Amino acid sequence: MPLDLSVNKRRFSLQIPEETPLLWVLREELELTGTKFGCGKGLCGACTVHLNGVAIRSCITPVAAVQNSEVTTVEGLSPAEGPELHAVQEAWLTLDVAQCGYCQTGQIMSATALLVQNPEPDDAAIAAAMNGNICRCGTYPRIRAAIHLASQQIKNGKESSQKKENP
Repeated sequence: MPLDLSVNKRRFSLQIPEETPLLWVLREELELTGTKFGCGKGLCGACTVHLNGVAIRSCITPVAAVQNSEVTTVEGLSPAEGPELHAVQEAWLTLDVAQCGYCQTGQIMSATALLVQNPEPDDAAIAAAMNGNICRCGTYPRIRAAIHLASQQIKNGKESSQKKENP
């Protein structure tokens, strides 16, 4: 029996086992490789995606659990069709947040979910929301600064402006 999914506002019908982790469906079946495999236990945050706007760990979420829901990956994060970046992605580039970059898509997805829930978070709210997204390079101060910058950009009505190069 096929599983019907909505990912990045596109519908898919896939013949896959219901217990398959969403991460592997995204990466292997849909070829959306921005979502990364980190620990496989939901602890590091590299695999973070949105499920109906809420940040979840795709490595521990069975694909059957996301039917009749909207999944958003970093590839679908931009606010509109076209080459623009989301304000969080733009802030990441502006402040040169990434070092190795491996965890950054998960960090970006957690940050965007935070800003939907709390458009003007203070440092404590950022720390709480980002807890569980591990950065081995230790870019936490730049991550926090980028979230503040994105918050200001969104507040000023500037969702995006730069062109996409990489999600």
